[in-house]
Amino acid sequence: MPRANTALTSSSIVLFFFLSLASLSIRAEDAPLLNHDPHYTAIGFFDIHICNWPERPYFFKILFSTEKFDEITEMEVFDPSGSSLAILDKSKFLRLHRKGKPEKRVYIVDLDLPDGVKTGWYTIKVKSIDDREYSASDFVPLTRVGRVTGMSPSSETEAVSLPVTLSWKKLPGAGFYKVFVRDEWTDEVVYQSKLISNNKLELPASKLQPGGFYSWVVHARDLNEHILLGDFHMGSMSKKAYFNVTE
Repeated sequence: MPRANTALTSSSIVLFFFLSLASLSIRAEDAPLLNHDPHYTAIGFFDIHICNWPERPYFFKILFSTEKFDEITEMEVFDPSGSSLAILDKSKFLRLHRKGKPEKRVYIVDLDLPDGVKTGWYTIKVKSIDDREYSASDFVPLTRVGRVTGMSPSSETEAVSLPVTLSWKKLPGAGFYKVFVRDEWTDEVVYQSKLISNNKLELPASKLQPGGFYSWVVHARDLNEHILLGDFHMGSMSKKAYFNVTE
C-alpha cells in the first residue's frame, strides 16, 4: 500500500534500474528513467499488476486507494495506447480503518487480460468535484509468475499437532510470500502472515484449535514497493491445501 516518496540521485536511479532489469527481464529501452514515484497523486495511489490465480485466466488487478474519497467523482484506467481499460466504481470499495489515521478506501477491479495487451505505462485519471484531473501511472511488463507448489501439510486427511509449521517449494521469480489460513468449519480467515521471503512459516498456536480443520493458500509476488512497478507487478495464488489439528 502507499509509502513515502523515495528521493534518489540521478546516478543511483540509473544503477537501480539496471539492476532491476536484469532480474525482471525488461528490455532496457522499455524502462524509463524516473526521479519521482509515478504511482502517487495528491489525491491517491494507483497500482496495476498481473495475477495468476487457480482455475481462471491471467488477469489484471487494478487498485486505487485514497483518503480523499469524498472529493472524487470519476476514476478511469487507460492502457499504453490511451484506450480505456476499466472504470472504477466509486460505490464499491474496501474500507480501511487505521488507528490514528484518516479512513482510507480502496477501489479494486479484476479484469481478464484483453487481446493485444502490451507492455508499457498504464494510467489512471481521477476527476474531483472541483473539476480537477489527477493522473498516476504504473509500468507493466507482460511477464508471469507461477503458482506455489509442494505445500505441506496438504491433505484433508492429514492430522498435525500444534504448533503447525507450513512449508512449500521456493518459486522462481518470487521474492515474497503471504500466507492465508481459513477455518473450513466457519469459513473465516483466522490468520494472514506479513510478507515473508522464506518458504516456511510457523503458525501462532493461538490461531488454531485442537480438532480444527483448516485450508491455506500462499500468495507469491515478485517484489515489494518498487518505484517503477508499484507494490509489485506480478503475483500468483496457490491452490488450497488442507490439514487437521489433532485433539
